[in-house]
Amino acid sequence: MSVRAVVAVDLGATSGRVMIGRIGDGRLDLELVSRFPNGPVEREDGLHWDFDALYEHVVAGLAEAVRREPRIESIGIDSWAVDYGVLKDGALLAEPFHYRDERSARGVDEVHDIVPFAELYQRNGLQFLPFNTLYQYRVDERLAEADTALLIPDLIAFLLTGVAAAERTNSSTTGLLSVTDGEWDTALTDRLGIATRILPRLVDPGTTIGVLRPELAARIGAALPVIAVGSHDTASAVVAAPLSSPASAYISCGTWGLVGVELTQPVLTDAARTANFTHELGVDDRYRFLHNVTGLWLLSETVRAWEAEDGGAIDLPELLAAASEVSGDVPVFDADDPSLSAPGDMPGRIAALLGDRAPKPRPAFARSIVESIAAAFARAVRTAADLSGRELDSIHLVGGGSLNRLLCQATADRTGLPVLAGPVEATALGNVLVQARALGAAPASLEELRAVVAATHTPARFDPR
Repeated sequence: MSVRAVVAVDLGATSGRVMIGRIGDGRLDLELVSRFPNGPVEREDGLHWDFDALYEHVVAGLAEAVRREPRIESIGIDSWAVDYGVLKDGALLAEPFHYRDERSARGVDEVHDIVPFAELYQRNGLQFLPFNTLYQYRVDERLAEADTALLIPDLIAFLLTGVAAAERTNSSTTGLLSVTDGEWDTALTDRLGIATRILPRLVDPGTTIGVLRPELAARIGAALPVIAVGSHDTASAVVAAPLSSPASAYISCGTWGLVGVELTQPVLTDAARTANFTHELGVDDRYRFLHNVTGLWLLSETVRAWEAEDGGAIDLPELLAAASEVSGDVPVFDADDPSLSAPGDMPGRIAALLGDRAPKPRPAFARSIVESIAAAFARAVRTAADLSGRELDSIHLVGGGSLNRLLCQATADRTGLPVLAGPVEATALGNVLVQARALGAAPASLEELRAVVAATHTPARFDPR
């Protein structure tokens, strides 16, 4: 099979990338074209994304990708979940809000007054997160004049092609998709006072959304199709997690740690609801039965605060190397404590949780953060096993966290299971694989796609000590 090329747009909560993916002749690899910052910006009415800048970075990256690789056949877009833009007559009415904006707290109270959470869980299967889209929709006054609302990957696809569609895996994070049939729950939207007109038609991963608008094709250099992938970044990451058996758990670790197992049927029990386990849809009608754990956000925010204090950059690998040398037990805290969810003074807030136990040296403090994340991972892995009735034999840890050897070893130690770390770029690889399959350039089944990953990306193994 000759080598085929596609381009993956992979947008995270702190940065975005445009990457060329190549597959064929025993290879599956990525070439980084551009990397750009992303993050919250404070406006008069709250916390937003600088979406205009983000979109310009995407278009510039696509143009550079085509310049480097004229054989590119398609574009796929994935991003973080839940956030959206509202449009009227094809125009964006305002910058998308950031999921950490405080407005959604009011939406939680209003939604739960109408539909108790226990009923919501039976309808959408989602864990409680105060920023899920339905809570945002409930308090978004702009929806009254909007004719559609599009999650971030769908919004970018619309701006590129002029075609409005809602990719199903990401749509499942809105809280408005039925967990049983994967369709919009219009009875729920009616009860919540959310106009059904804003809900676009649903499409599955592998569907061609549309072709670049002529003016963009001219700027980018080719009239490429945009293909729906697992547009929730975790959905794409799990595609490329080379799960060795149904008894494998996965952790997609970056800003967040998504910890769970892959199922073909939901587990809509009271125990699953109480444990706050979610059923986000995956590629090929799978359920990502998982729990959101605060991930490397805790470490990156701590380092950012220290850098501001020092007035200079901190060498993170050096800090983690020093942390790995810390002897004896270090105190752990609840990584999911609500006080740690917002930006700003992370060291102070962690120290407040630890009290007199808070380490003073920075390496020991960093070790405490890593061990606390690993402890949260271990709790979630055990709960996933109990709720799904599976006896787990391994954990596949993918994403940026797989480079953090200290975290990988701590996770193995605290779970008692081997951790297979990598690939780092699982999200982009999953994006590429779904595009390639749609083009006839990759195998048909999810298991065969993962076999391609396993054959081309050898994981690092961490055995429990």
